[in-house]
Formats: sequence, structure tokens, C-alpha cells
Amino acid sequence: MSRDKSAGAPPAPQNIYDDTTFFEGYRKLRQADSGLNGALELPALRGLLPALDGLDILDLGCGFGDFARFARARGAARVTAVDISRSMLDEAARLTDDPAITYRREAIEDYVADGQAFDLVVSSLALHYVADYPAVLDRAFAALKPSGQFVFSVEHPMCTANPVGWLRGEDGKARHWPVDHYREEGRRETRWFVDGVIKFHRTVETYVNGLIASGFRLDHLGEPAPTAEALAARPALQLECRRPPFLLLAATRPG
Repeated sequence: MSRDKSAGAPPAPQNIYDDTTFFEGYRKLRQADSGLNGALELPALRGLLPALDGLDILDLGCGFGDFARFARARGAARVTAVDISRSMLDEAARLTDDPAITYRREAIEDYVADGQAFDLVVSSLALHYVADYPAVLDRAFAALKPSGQFVFSVEHPMCTANPVGWLRGEDGKARHWPVDHYREEGRRETRWFVDGVIKFHRTVETYVNGLIASGFRLDHLGEPAPTAEALAARPALQLECRRPPFLLLAATRPG
């Protein structure tokens, strides 16, 4: 892990998902549903959504287009899905046959909507890859119609602060999850499938107050734990009850 205290312009947007090794590892993880997304993050995120019938939706960091297809299946009028990765968008296009879903290859940091175009903005586990969080919030606010909602998830700051994972005893059992350098926000370099994956650590305070500073009204803060059904199906998820892996936030642009 490394931490970057330097000031100045934000770094160029990261595109680790076009690394062949990373992409194949991530695709296998999602296809097998062996990560925490399906068991924890997706049910919690979807539980925060309004009724999707007739909505114009913006998906920031759309990946394989799973959410775009989910939203259309539940009545969304149109979905604009943005991602920086050509590999991810190629796979999304292969899986999608729907003219009401538009995929755009663009960094989250660079996307600017054409006025107040959307009823809902969604981002699933993408904003911790973004250096300039306040700028993304301002653009999301500007993209929403009055009373529109912004719902997103990120890796929990308890995980991004000191991303070394569980510390285990000689028997291999997880002893504790160390939290350190929590107040020291900024770049963290970690390994996930490949070396050099860059995430940006922020405190819960920064995530929440950033929304408020951009003009949003905070509606919900969530730290989802495995449901009883998920624990019954995958007992190993009991470990995720010992620290929150995800932070979910929902906010509204006041009418």
C-alpha cells in the first residue's frame, strides 16, 4: 500500500479493467457470483431505489451493463450507461439487445449530462476509483431533474483506509481487520488480480458532507450485512458481519 499526500490536479482516470489479466479475473468472479456483490451490495443497492417505471437513468461505472438491463426489465424508459473500459463495454454490448440502453465509453470524471436529463443516477462500487469526488457529485447534481435521486455504493472506508485484508493466526483463521491511517485521505495502491490497482480512500464524513456541499439532501446511509438467507446459503459470509465491506448512500436533489 502507498499513500499520496501530494496536491495539484487530479490524476488521469484509471482504466484497470482493460488490463487483460484483471479483466479476466473480474469476469470469472462475477460470472460465478463468488464475490460480495451479489450477496451484499446489489440487494442493498436495489433496496434503496425508487420505482423505476418510466425513469430516465444514468449509470456511472456500468461495467457489464447488469444494472442497465435490470432497470429496463423493471420499466425504466431509458438508461445511459457510462464506463471507461472498452473491454467492459464490449461485454455489455454483447449481453444487451435493447435500443433504450445507450453505452458510452467515457470516464466518470469526464461525463457531463445535457442539462437536467435524469430522474435517477446510480453508481455501483465505482466512485472509490475516482480522484475528484466533489466534481462527480456536482455533475451528478446538475444531471438530475428536481426531486431526482442519486444512489451509490463504494468500498467501506474501513476497508480502503489500510487495505491489507484480514490478519490471520497460525491456524489461518481471521483474527481482526486492521484500520489505520483513517483520517489520511487519498490514493491507496493495492493488489486485486494484478498489482497497481489504485483506489481513493475517503472517510464516511467526507462521503456524506460532500453530498451536502453539492446541494443534495441525504436520505440514507447504509452499511449492509449479510441477510439470514445469504448466510444460510454461504456460511463463509459470517466473516463479513465483523466489519462492513460496503457503504451505501442515497440522496435527493431538492425539488
